[in-house]
Amino acid sequence: MNRKTIMAKNPNNIKPTTGAHPAGVAHIATLDLVAATLERLDGRRSGLPGIAVLHGPAGWGKTFATNVLANELRAYYVQWRSAWRSKTLLEKILFEMGVKQHGRETVPKLLDMVCEQLSTSRRTLILDEFDYATKNDTLIELTRDIYEGSQGSLLLVGEELLPKKLEKWERFHSRVLTWAPAQPVTVDDAAKLANIYAPGLQIDDAVFERLVDLAKGSVRRVSVNLTQMHEHSLTHGVDEFSMAEFEQVSIYTGRSPERRL
Repeated sequence: MNRKTIMAKNPNNIKPTTGAHPAGVAHIATLDLVAATLERLDGRRSGLPGIAVLHGPAGWGKTFATNVLANELRAYYVQWRSAWRSKTLLEKILFEMGVKQHGRETVPKLLDMVCEQLSTSRRTLILDEFDYATKNDTLIELTRDIYEGSQGSLLLVGEELLPKKLEKWERFHSRVLTWAPAQPVTVDDAAKLANIYAPGLQIDDAVFERLVDLAKGSVRRVSVNLTQMHEHSLTHGVDEFSMAEFEQVSIYTGRSPERRL
């Protein structure tokens, strides 16, 4: 990511940890994708739309990546809940923004408060689990109102079919600047994740390749299986993992366990 670009858009002049994320954070491919997407939003030319959509299957690292970068770049991050409606969403956004509420504000007033803070701060608003909004016309229109009222930057995060779902609302769909598909986990990602979830283990390249193959793109599955390997190594006193050792571990593939009689 271009460090100068980020610093220019950071209203509080807080330095992001570009290229060296905090301890316990693996610099996986989807993290780079989200970073580039946020940079494109912040650096867009006047007149261009300010909404981006990050989409991909569950477990592909979308929430992880957006959380990390929200903390680094001081974006507002809100993870949507299935039970939320307009007022609750706006209240949760304002809470994340640190804007005080008195509990008597109407929905229009809350909307104005969100738009004003987003416009003034020039910080990106990230709405995770955005698929929940597509079940309700009102929530889609409310999100569009937030964008139109602030002319700020919005990153919407959801499952792989989110772009298709949004086609239903042309006035919303046409305001998307970029569609960012989450990246499947790679062997390089797996090696970086091993430093966190299986520290101290020497793992053969063939094992990493097998982990990625079994994961079917999921960062989460690789992380879970690395944890399984680490626990196995502690139990059996193993510090090197070959394919022979790997075959002794109960690996999660995403399939439900078979019934045992």
